[in-house]
Amino acid sequence: MIKVYSAQVFRAEWRKLRRPTLFLGTMLASAGLTGLVTSLLFLLIDSPQGNSDRGNMISREILQLPSGLTIGFSNAAGLLGIVALCVFAAQTAQEYTYGTLRNLLVRQPRRLQLLIGKYVSMASFAIVMVILAAVVSMSLAFGLSGRAKVSTDAWVTSDALQEMAKTFGNVLLSVIAFGTVGMILGLLLRSPISAISLGVIWLLIVENILVAVKSSLGNWMPGSLMSTIAVGGTPDISYTHSVTMVSIYLAVSTAIVITLFKRRDVSN
Repeated sequence: MIKVYSAQVFRAEWRKLRRPTLFLGTMLASAGLTGLVTSLLFLLIDSPQGNSDRGNMISREILQLPSGLTIGFSNAAGLLGIVALCVFAAQTAQEYTYGTLRNLLVRQPRRLQLLIGKYVSMASFAIVMVILAAVVSMSLAFGLSGRAKVSTDAWVTSDALQEMAKTFGNVLLSVIAFGTVGMILGLLLRSPISAISLGVIWLLIVENILVAVKSSLGNWMPGSLMSTIAVGGTPDISYTHSVTMVSIYLAVSTAIVITLFKRRDVSN
């Protein structure tokens, strides 16, 4: 019975997610952002200002490695995560804004099952988004490799296939973590504008300022940790540390919002 209820919620949520304005807009935004990051990686390969985030330089030698095919894709994960956060937050909080949550609970009075169905539906939406971004990024990498004089021999090996699978898993994990943060904010604030604004301001502005003032704070900032997961760890922050801390943050936050969701009135 629980599975039936969850499946019904899943299908109902997808009816909203597949609206052309939301689905096509989100997919085009994701593809565009990923395409931009990947294109700059190759087009600015000889630029003294750098061709990656924060002026970092990724050389031809690095791009010619088996992992070079997916560097643009992994570098765009933070932007994909912001998109996922906005979608998850809006889809969750608007139920309060429009007053539709009460109607949903009439059909599905089990609040936890409603929440699970909505989350699984939005997670599947994120999977589609990440798959599209991966296809766009790797297609552009092959298309621009000649212009950037980057050899692609190592990109068609078994090692490259393993790197693709690992990177895709890491990016997907990162994006869904960002989306989960969006859903948590949507449940806490019950307003799409407030949830999205707070999430974006914290992740894109506040965290960057704090890390710029004291770099060691990057080891504990959720946005920095989720981005680190996408690239498989950095010299400063390990992959294991990032996954552990993000899991703790999300587990505690999820427990809080589930308790509030089950006890609070459903009106905004």
